[in-house]
Amino acid sequence: MKNIWAAVLLVAAVGFSTARAADIDGIKIEDKVVLAKGVPELVLNGAGLRHKFAFIKVYIGSLYLAQKKSDNEAIFADPGPKRVSMHILSSEVTANDLISSMNNALAVNLSPHELALIEKRIRDLNTMMSSLKSISKGSVVNLDYLPDVGTRIIVDGQERITIPGEDFFRAMLHIWIGNKPVDGRLRDAMLGKGSAK
Repeated sequence: MKNIWAAVLLVAAVGFSTARAADIDGIKIEDKVVLAKGVPELVLNGAGLRHKFAFIKVYIGSLYLAQKKSDNEAIFADPGPKRVSMHILSSEVTANDLISSMNNALAVNLSPHELALIEKRIRDLNTMMSSLKSISKGSVVNLDYLPDVGTRIIVDGQERITIPGEDFFRAMLHIWIGNKPVDGRLRDAMLGKGSAK
C-alpha cells in the first residue's frame, strides 16, 4: 500500500511540476494558451529576456507552438497556430522603439524581394503601433497567428489589427528566431536551447 501511495504522490508531483508556469524576472509566463475557440491549445516553446546594450531588460519574449520545436526552420515551415508574446519590462520602451527594432530585424533577415511582398502589411502594422498612446511597463503585446485568418495583434487584451497571410507571420518570426535576431540569447531561449536572463 505504501508503494502505491508513493507512486500516486510521484505522479502528482511530476504532473504539478510540468503544469507550472515559467517565472522570468518575477513575471509568470503561462505554459499553455488558447488563441481562439476551436484552435488547438499551444504550449510554451521557450521564453527569455530581450536585452538592449546587454544590460537593459526590455521585455520577456515567449514563443508558443502546438508542439515544441528547437529548430527554427521547422518552426518557419509549420503552418499551424502560433503566438509570440512580449511582456514589457522597461518604462523607457515606446511604440516607436518597438517599430524601429522590428523593422531593422526584418531588413537584415529578409531579402529585398521578401520585404517587398509584405511591405504594405508592415506599413499597416507600423501605423497601428504608432497610434498607441503608450506601451508602458507591464504592457503585454501578443502576435497570434491563426491559420486562414492571419496575424492578430493584441495589446493589453485589446485586439488592434489582423494582418492577412501566413507569409507575414513567418517574416515576423525572423525578428526573434531568424539567423540575425534582435537578441541571440532570446532566440536560444525561445527555441528552448537556453535561458535569456
